[in-house]
Amino acid sequence: MRGPAWWALLLVVALAVADLATARFVVEKNSIQVTSPEELKGKYECAIGNFGVPQYGGTLHGWVEYPRSNKKACQSFDQFDISFKPKAAGGRPNFVLVDRGDCFFTTKAWNAQNAGAAALLVVDDKDEPLITMDNPEEGKEHLENITIPSVLITKKLGDQLKKSAEKGDMLSVLLDWKESLPHPDERVEYELWTNSNDECGPKCDMQMDFVKSFRGTAQVLEKKGYTQFTPHYITWYCPESFVTSKQCKSQCINHGRYCAPDPEQDFSEGYDGKDVVVQNLHQICVFKIANDTGKPWLWWDYVHDFALRCPMNEKKYTKDCAHDVIKSLGVRHIILVDILLHFALEFDLFVPCAIVGNCGLDMEKINKCVGDPEADEDNEILKAEQDSQIGHGKRGDVTILPTLVINNRQYRGKLDKVAVLKAICSGFEETTEPAICLSEDVQTNECLDNNGGCWLDKANNVTACKDTFRGRVCECPIVKGVKFVGDGYTNCEASGIGRCEINNGGCWKETQKGKTISACLNEESEGCKCPAGFKGDGIKSCEGKEATTAAVGWSFLWVIFFGLVFAGVGAYAVYKYRLRSYMDSEIRAIMAQYMPLDNQEGANLNQHHVAHAEDI
Repeated sequence: MRGPAWWALLLVVALAVADLATARFVVEKNSIQVTSPEELKGKYECAIGNFGVPQYGGTLHGWVEYPRSNKKACQSFDQFDISFKPKAAGGRPNFVLVDRGDCFFTTKAWNAQNAGAAALLVVDDKDEPLITMDNPEEGKEHLENITIPSVLITKKLGDQLKKSAEKGDMLSVLLDWKESLPHPDERVEYELWTNSNDECGPKCDMQMDFVKSFRGTAQVLEKKGYTQFTPHYITWYCPESFVTSKQCKSQCINHGRYCAPDPEQDFSEGYDGKDVVVQNLHQICVFKIANDTGKPWLWWDYVHDFALRCPMNEKKYTKDCAHDVIKSLGVRHIILVDILLHFALEFDLFVPCAIVGNCGLDMEKINKCVGDPEADEDNEILKAEQDSQIGHGKRGDVTILPTLVINNRQYRGKLDKVAVLKAICSGFEETTEPAICLSEDVQTNECLDNNGGCWLDKANNVTACKDTFRGRVCECPIVKGVKFVGDGYTNCEASGIGRCEINNGGCWKETQKGKTISACLNEESEGCKCPAGFKGDGIKSCEGKEATTAAVGWSFLWVIFFGLVFAGVGAYAVYKYRLRSYMDSEIRAIMAQYMPLDNQEGANLNQHHVAHAEDI
């Protein structure tokens, strides 16, 4: 007897076959670099696991251990008294190398994590292209708690590592996710492929928990223009031969064109798949109309509030409940700027939209966007969604829920607030990421340790160290609109217009008689030049040529002046001496002419006296 379960299985198989026939899967990869032993040194590819927390934008260096027992990690390592915790505090972390097979990948990761491993390396058991390690549809009890990254490596590399480990070699590898996501510019574009079904088990719970936790962060990033977010919803089509069946009619709208699985998979009780498709369509239209009005972030509020106010298990998953949520959207954002309504929000009080003059998004436009689910024609919105499911570029087809796509690459790993934020942050061009990407929850600041080894002007508190999501960079800064140039490590100098406002452009300056003289000229783009009338290197010293010349000139004049004075005095002395000598000679000559007798008599008299004296 063909019961509901059989029909459900048949339809799921039919839809799966139809999708898989044309599906294009892309394995997202990172790199693993073996740093020792010497003979294995090199960089290899590995596939990122679709669980745990990959370190997007970063690296992880550790020792590799291949356990002597429990080599497939399908049992707890405690049973074998094996621990992968570092032997000493602050020691390099340990990665565990395990074989594929016998249990879920998530089980291996959970056991490795509990034993203290910092990462899981799974060795493929066959020679084949790398595949994505996915989480299972069952046995999800550990899924939400796995926080270590996991990668799949090729059988060839794994066998080499195992052989080296068994010889006793020290194995050291670097896991690198820095280029796992492209980061071409200053904005990140990302998509979340989801659905409105809240009764699909752990995956639905994970989706809703993520929306609740990430909503505020997403809205801040969007409002400030850092990101561009787009929600998407997967739908399938019903094979032509089943369009008129009860099962397709209960799961599809628009005559089998757009389908979703029955939430209870019983085709008789509760909500049907078509109810999910219609609500998915409502959520897409809410985003479209909100985006058209410049407020795309309202989607997060609508999805969050609908999940809380209109759950399936309370029989509130209805069109009327959806309309009530839509009408209240405008209220939430006006409350944020009105103190009275802020208290209403604080105490979860309902405030009619008429009070604040804003009744949310235009319901008429949303209804027009949704269209007629019973029409035997394409729905423009859902048709675009199905086309978007097809992969393009380096992105594969979207076939599972939830799927996060960042910069056109499928995100792998846990759908967790911090993990997703790290991935988004790795999508920004280096040094352009918002401040939230450098918060302690996401990234450590390498500039705090010895200024990152970069140039630093302590006097003006200017540094070339910039903390980025991928680590620090030494890049000369821009301060008050002035760009510094240099190597960023040992030298940075202000350049361009306005540079003299920053530490005087590194040039000489001096204040003389209340006037400041500087070798930094704003009209010059770089360098230091002594001003007119000065000479020197312009950096440590400038000496005034005018002052020096003037000093030398006055000294020279004083020398000449005193020389002339001395020369004049000497000439005058010579003149006076020669004049007196001449006059004396003239006087003697005249006197000789007029007084010869007196001289003669005097001479005779003198002779007489002398003779008389001798006689006596």
